[in-house]
Parts: sequence; structure tokens; C-alpha cells
Amino acid sequence: MTDVWIWVAIAGLTVITIVSRSFFMLSREPWPMPGWLREALKVAPLAALVAVIAPEVFMTQGQLITTLKDPRWPAVLAATACYFWKRDILGTIAVGMAVLLTLRLGLGW
Repeated sequence: MTDVWIWVAIAGLTVITIVSRSFFMLSREPWPMPGWLREALKVAPLAALVAVIAPEVFMTQGQLITTLKDPRWPAVLAATACYFWKRDILGTIAVGMAVLLTLRLGLGW
């Protein structure tokens, strides 16, 4: 692939990104949205986060985790407990990472 084609691809992807992200801002009037769609859009970020994190927690190298001696399980349990106790996202991430790093680096799991 030559440099010209690389720049054409970058420019094309830029145009597609700008048009797709600004599509809803082209109209001067707000679009009517049914209530069920508005409610579904509220949980869309959480659904996307779960879709990204779940395979990382339950799988390794494309296979389901079959052993309990994996530091991800205790990290997820600790992070979940922290979230339900404090309701703090940053604390949840910090606790999960602390447990994961302690088990992986400290105990060599």
C-alpha cells in the first residue's frame, strides 16, 4: 500500500466518522424518540462495558477459564463487593486492580 492510499484511507475514515457522529445534529429540531428507546440508551454504555470486560474475565486465549487459580476471579469478586458497598466506580476499579496486581505480581498467579 502506497503513502497516497494510506492518506486516502485516513481521509475517508475521517469523513465517515464526522458524518456518522454528527448525523443527529444536522436537524434543527429534536428528533422524537419513544420512551423505550430513551430508557434503552441509558443502559447502552453499561452494556458496551460488559461486552468488553466479560470475555476478558471469563476467557483466556479464546478458551473458557477452567481453574480457580486465576487472579481475575478474586479481583472481580472484590471489585463487585466494593461497588455494592460504596457505589463508587473509581474505587471499584482501584480495588479490582489492587487485588489483581497483588495476586499476579505478589503471589505469582
